[in-house]
Amino acid sequence: MQDLLFEQPPHDLYHFERQARAAGYTFVAGIDEAGRGPLAGPVIAAAVILNPDAPVEGVNDSKKLTEQRRERLFELIMARALAVGVGQVDAATIDQINILQATRRAMLAAVQALSASPDLLLIDGITTIASPLPQQTIKQGDSRSASIAAASIIAKVTRDRMMGAYDKLYPDYGFLRHKGYGSAVHLAALRQHGPCPIHRMTFAGVKP
Repeated sequence: MQDLLFEQPPHDLYHFERQARAAGYTFVAGIDEAGRGPLAGPVIAAAVILNPDAPVEGVNDSKKLTEQRRERLFELIMARALAVGVGQVDAATIDQINILQATRRAMLAAVQALSASPDLLLIDGITTIASPLPQQTIKQGDSRSASIAAASIIAKVTRDRMMGAYDKLYPDYGFLRHKGYGSAVHLAALRQHGPCPIHRMTFAGVKP
């Protein structure tokens, strides 16, 4: 699918969504993921269909927001969006099929979990998913599209909460603090304790 528009006004995160509706699309779903890089835990994807009549002000790339702001926006998105879907792929499956394919699978699951059927997918990055729906990939989409930014927030908050729960199950690793990323604290814990059931055994820093 060709780009919906070749130039985008700066700081206009609803631009792609308006262009899509002008082109005849009604339910535009933004898709993003969280957790491609960590050494432990699942990869989480979210799909969000925003309500054009109830915009969520302040959405942005989740990495640019404080934890408190993400949590607040998470609740607003869940309350105002027309539909939100979440998909996940666990560490064992990531090891089996690789992180790229696991991410695509999580994104597809997120789309399939939507309560409303989208007619266009706006996907962060450069890779499409195995869906017959029209798809538009957008580089740095989480900073350029409100729908993708909303999906990034849903995915990030969902995954962070999961890692907080895993921290209670496996307290030796500090998951609440680093969310599974390869921090010095995490790597030291791996050297001391070895991997736990949610570690990605094929990732450098974990694999023997």
